[in-house]
Amino acid sequence: MPVINADLHIHSKYSMATSGRMDIPTLAVESVRKGIQLVGTGDCLHRKWLDEIKTMPEVADGVYGMDNARFVLTTELEDTNRVHHLLIIPDISKAEELREAVEPASVNIDQDGRPNVNLSGMEIAELARDAGAMIGPAHAFTPWTAMYAYHDSLESCYGELAPYISFVELGLSADTDLGDRISELHRLTFLTNSDAHSPWPNKLAREFNRFQMEDITFGELEKAILRQDGRGPVMNVGLFPQEGKYHESACIRCFRHYTLRESIGKNWRCTCGGRIKKGVCDRVEELADSHAHPDHRPPYLHLIPLSEIIMMALGTKSTTTRKVKGAWEILVDKFGSEVTVLLDAELEGIDGVDPAVVHAVRMFREGKVRVIPGGGGQYGSVEVDDETRTSFEATDLNQTQAEGQPQRSLTDF
Repeated sequence: MPVINADLHIHSKYSMATSGRMDIPTLAVESVRKGIQLVGTGDCLHRKWLDEIKTMPEVADGVYGMDNARFVLTTELEDTNRVHHLLIIPDISKAEELREAVEPASVNIDQDGRPNVNLSGMEIAELARDAGAMIGPAHAFTPWTAMYAYHDSLESCYGELAPYISFVELGLSADTDLGDRISELHRLTFLTNSDAHSPWPNKLAREFNRFQMEDITFGELEKAILRQDGRGPVMNVGLFPQEGKYHESACIRCFRHYTLRESIGKNWRCTCGGRIKKGVCDRVEELADSHAHPDHRPPYLHLIPLSEIIMMALGTKSTTTRKVKGAWEILVDKFGSEVTVLLDAELEGIDGVDPAVVHAVRMFREGKVRVIPGGGGQYGSVEVDDETRTSFEATDLNQTQAEGQPQRSLTDF
């Protein structure tokens, strides 16, 4: 059965703090260059964005296309408790129905692509069910706007609609190993999405999912997420969770990191006077009741964006420098997509590409990286290091990387 790569949570130019380049034509080009076959539109309840989506033809059931790119309708809503929910919607007519139902409860539905709604999680889930949409908590562990920031369980958030929830989005600060510490999530499919606010290569599809599907349609995607009829996820791809800006508990002012015991002892106040924000790993530990993975859980592959690898290799300070962009363009043009370059391509002897870049990609493939954890709102970082190897208490795949053996290729899943 064919497999497709999907990034199901992004934002349009109509969301706050997003790039003006988050438009359909740019996303159509950049998603293909990244190696992503299906992209969530994001923000599809926003009137202007929905009008732009409508300019694309429906090329398959619930899937809209421009050139070789394919889009499925998605939106993110913030409920009355500040919890964010991701909805995947069957088609434009159902998006219109949802908009009509949500509009009376929102004061900013046309001011922000990710609107605030005066509805509970259960009420939003009920609307999603009535529209035939899939729903799950977005970046479920993030300490500011996530389900587990305000609730201790799915039932606390979604009430009697908890059984309808079909996925959990892990977010940048968590991965499969952290998510599966909570046994109530074992029945659910985990999604890894970029939540991109810009179309640039280190943002769009920095996390994505690989599904086994017969075709790119809403119905096939639904079967894959619900793991029906032989469809399902075969891999989650994402950043090292330590890179997430809320992975460890840390001060939101000076970014000093603390253990959970230290944070409690200091009453969540840093020595500098700033607030210590509880990290994802500590929040998971509070709720953890399992050390097992369900049988259906696919491997999680930690992937570093190619532009960041190039930046580190060349010693530049930004992924947008001419040297970084030039090397990225050469590699992607030659091999067709960033995913291919990162994991499958034979990179030796490429004209115009510094050997240091090839060496850095190889170090990533062999797991020779050092991860400096993020916290308090400051992203962590990954450094290519010939001497230091990763050492996570993680899945067998991560243990293979830690022992210095090459990561398996995306084509292995």
